[in-house]
Amino acid sequence: MAVSVAELDGKCKKTLEHFKKELGHVRTGRANSSILDGIHVDYYGTSVPLIQLAMVNAPEPRLLTVQVYDANAVESVEKAIQKSNLGLSPNRDGSLIRLVIAPLTEERRKEFIKGLHKMAEDSRIVMRNNRREMIDELKKKVKAKQVSEDEERRAGAEVQKITDRYIKDIDQLVGAKEKEMMEV
Repeated sequence: MAVSVAELDGKCKKTLEHFKKELGHVRTGRANSSILDGIHVDYYGTSVPLIQLAMVNAPEPRLLTVQVYDANAVESVEKAIQKSNLGLSPNRDGSLIRLVIAPLTEERRKEFIKGLHKMAEDSRIVMRNNRREMIDELKKKVKAKQVSEDEERRAGAEVQKITDRYIKDIDQLVGAKEKEMMEV
């Protein structure tokens, strides 16, 4: 039975890591190079991640610089950033693109926080679905007389404990990100 509980722990850990990665893409009021991680550029007819075409730096709290390796790709990178729905306006200077991170308006902050809560709820749903699958598997094993009802109760309590722990981690991450977003 411990194998199944360990399997649930692994699934929840993967969900939490995915959520952390997604959190990095959420824009806050300060420059963070990871907000550009999800951008793909049309490079000679192929969709290529921005990271492979340029080096992204945050030299100042409200500025990102994108140093494009190939001078022929600068225009494509600029267009991809404009289309990214991050609200950034690229300023080109040769093969260097500057992105000034404007302070977020109250309305924009609330919009981003609403998206943040939706991402968190999606992750919680995945965790709850994993819990439900595990509990259903336990019930099947009880019917097949592979485990006793006492073992099922103990394993069910452990499954619930694991799920609660990971959901609490998500809630803490959301709280920290929300606090960061509300800073002016």
